[in-house]
Amino acid sequence: MDAIRNTVLEAWMTEHGYSSNSLADAVNSAVEKLTGRIGGLDGSSIRAWKAGRVTWPKSATRTALENVTGLPAVALGFVPRSRPPSTPASSQQEEPDMKRRTLIGGIAVAAAAAATPTTASPRRIGMSDVNRLNKRFAEIIASDHRHGGQPRIEEQAAALADEALNLQSAGSATQRVRSGLYASGAAFRSSAMWAAIDGRRYDAAKAHMREAQALAEMSGDQAIKFRIWSHAGTMYRHMGRPADAIAANDVARNLHLTRRDPLFACLGHARHAATLGVTGDATAVKHTLGCARDAFERADPDLDRPAWIAGVRNGAELETLALSAYFRLGSFEQAESHAHRSLALLPPQTQRDRAINTSRLAQAQLGQGAPDAATATAMSVPAAVATQHARVTRMLREFGIALRTSVPGSSAVNAWSEHTASWRVAA
Repeated sequence: MDAIRNTVLEAWMTEHGYSSNSLADAVNSAVEKLTGRIGGLDGSSIRAWKAGRVTWPKSATRTALENVTGLPAVALGFVPRSRPPSTPASSQQEEPDMKRRTLIGGIAVAAAAAATPTTASPRRIGMSDVNRLNKRFAEIIASDHRHGGQPRIEEQAAALADEALNLQSAGSATQRVRSGLYASGAAFRSSAMWAAIDGRRYDAAKAHMREAQALAEMSGDQAIKFRIWSHAGTMYRHMGRPADAIAANDVARNLHLTRRDPLFACLGHARHAATLGVTGDATAVKHTLGCARDAFERADPDLDRPAWIAGVRNGAELETLALSAYFRLGSFEQAESHAHRSLALLPPQTQRDRAINTSRLAQAQLGQGAPDAATATAMSVPAAVATQHARVTRMLREFGIALRTSVPGSSAVNAWSEHTASWRVAA
């Protein structure tokens, strides 16, 4: 008898975005959780299931598949082995492929009914829900680029993290979907964490960090783990705790993701260099930025990556962090060079980053003894950003203090005083 294709399994895989290889990997991991030993499936094993050459997988494999899909094996088109039927001979003459088609048709109807919300069955949570959350995450990233660490962005991101978690208990879902929901929750929490860091609300940032780390572990998503630990390094650097910042950066840099994708390695090295700038180790800064540059040049620019790493892809983040590192070292000429390069690479809509880098450029120019040029640069920061973003406000306040100290009573000081007075009137 010719094998009959398992069209129910094929339809399920298509709906949930699985290839033969990715389903084999997921089932192998589920087997490992059940037995302590990773499963031995590969893409050809799944193709044998789809082709109908295997109609009833072995016990451990079958249980693992059910754990991955959230459905019993029979609802995926598999047929249990049974004793030979004790029916009359006339019944046994029925076409076997007709029996198979009837069974598959019945299972397909049952599976479709199970996926349809009714008063008697829970909602089915799918990848469409995860994709919807991912679109909201992209909106949070865009809002952060425009406005920075505003409390409303922190609150919105935290609320979306809760929404992702609420979906976990809203209905049935596959292991892949549940992992995606945990990853979304971790991503939103990491954005809430970043908004709090950017707004210098460090107690809130640490609380978001703890929740984000727990969710990331449950998701198994290496990219979001990298983002959280890398943000932790930045948080500790801003808090004046370089030893903790280095430790957090090391966790991010040692994730195996950085070996698979050099762009993540580039960001890890660059943020490490910014922390080393705080320690005053110029040799280490130069070496680490060299590693970041090498990794950047090896990275494939066309790989599909999370939206939040877009600034690394075009080199803007590398230049920004090099600016920070050399500024902290007091190497103002090099800092100015990196500031100009970063501003040339940053998109116009990244208002927060442009304002921060412009403020650092002004301080670097002042450090080189050019108060008039520095003042003109500082005055180019838009008033709305200068007065509403905590980090930018602090940096420009520090610039004003340094300007008055270096050239008291000068025309540059007078111009700066008049300029900042207009901010107070506008506010």
